[in-house]
Amino acid sequence: MIPSEFEYHRPGSIAAALAVLEEHGDDARVMAGGHSLIPMMKLRMADVPHLIDLQAITELKGIAVEGGTITIGAMTTQHELITSDELAAAAPIMREAALLIADPQVRYVGTIGGNVANGDPGNDMPGLMQCLDATFTLQGPDGTREVQARDFYEAAYMTDREDDEILTKISFAAPKGGQAYEKQKRKIGDYATAAAAVILEKVDGKVASASIAMTNLSDTPVFSADAGAALVGSDCGADAVSDAVSAMLGDIDPTEDNRGPVEFKKHVAGVILRRAIERAWSRA
Repeated sequence: MIPSEFEYHRPGSIAAALAVLEEHGDDARVMAGGHSLIPMMKLRMADVPHLIDLQAITELKGIAVEGGTITIGAMTTQHELITSDELAAAAPIMREAALLIADPQVRYVGTIGGNVANGDPGNDMPGLMQCLDATFTLQGPDGTREVQARDFYEAAYMTDREDDEILTKISFAAPKGGQAYEKQKRKIGDYATAAAAVILEKVDGKVASASIAMTNLSDTPVFSADAGAALVGSDCGADAVSDAVSAMLGDIDPTEDNRGPVEFKKHVAGVILRRAIERAWSRA
């Protein structure tokens, strides 16, 4: 189908983009890679009289690793995440997850900001950002504010971002220990039936810290503090892993869809989390 008529804006700065947003209010929407918004416009599920393309704003792009902190511009593409050796050295889980998103054609254009900002529960980066305890920087007409990834998601396609705000960057501390992102999907390019992000730090043969987040198993990404707590202090043996899986299953709330019934999704979630824990522990 063909979308409804709209006016196209391509500002060259954050200030210019915010000015267009402020001028047109609810009639304006910002677009990053466009992989979510454009299909909705074509299907007439979204009516956007003023489309603001952020592709020309260079200040929204780039990866920096400084003093143990990683900062990624919102318009940095998945391909750029994959090909950054500096990022892979500081946070290898980022490359591992990005390689599982869609296909190469999509990753050349799809951005990390678009992936985290629209609140799609099937997107891979939101859960990973919760696992990394990332901070999102939002800029609007009243200035800049920061929101923790673990507080950002409210419901499916609903986030803490206001309509007149733009996500400008994502930052997090370089993770320590073993890291793994595990994803089960029906075919290449599909959303996950279940996915798990795990970071484990080992000290004296025991789990010193654990961070676990799940994807596409609720209407928001799920950071499972109880699952991580079940592993802390253990040698990551079978009993501790089973306790972590049980805790995670108590936090998720999957629904039946074309990826399977609820019980199947719970089973897959358990298998995926076990695999992610085992790989992260082997790398710790």
